[in-house]
Amino acid sequence: MDRAEKKQAVATLHDVFEKTGVVVVAKYSGLTVAQLQKLRKQARDAGANVQVAKNRLAKIALDGTDVASIGALLKGPTLIAHSVDPVAAPKVAAAFAKDHDKFVILGGAMGTTALNVDGVKSLATLPSLDELRGKLVGLIQAPATKLAQLTTAPASKLARVVGAYAAKDEAAA
Repeated sequence: MDRAEKKQAVATLHDVFEKTGVVVVAKYSGLTVAQLQKLRKQARDAGANVQVAKNRLAKIALDGTDVASIGALLKGPTLIAHSVDPVAAPKVAAAFAKDHDKFVILGGAMGTTALNVDGVKSLATLPSLDELRGKLVGLIQAPATKLAQLTTAPASKLARVVGAYAAKDEAAA
């Protein structure tokens, strides 16, 4: 990698660190290429990204960002999982760590807050942004549905009563 490529890599990483909602750092030594590709695919499907970067370049890129606290975690073969959604990257990392013993979560950062392993795992248990939006829409729609049921219920009961009296009169005649 020549000097211009390194500058470009640092600039790209710096943009990622500034725009991301959460960053997870993990050790990946011992994983096969196929397993790493599987992790990247799972991350993409969840709205997160996984990348391996040179630790020295990543530390330079961290300067001046909110997630600078992860600099101490960048030792040895590490990868960085990041996402704008504060739950996506931790969910993917925690799920992959359950299935693969050689994938070890070291910690991470959410904004200016440094996260240890337990912090990353607790973030992974939270519902995603899309799930929360769905629940909110459901809560907003529920009163409207109940109101519609209440306004139509008396009319349907009245129609049944009238129908019963009509059937009774026809039976008497």
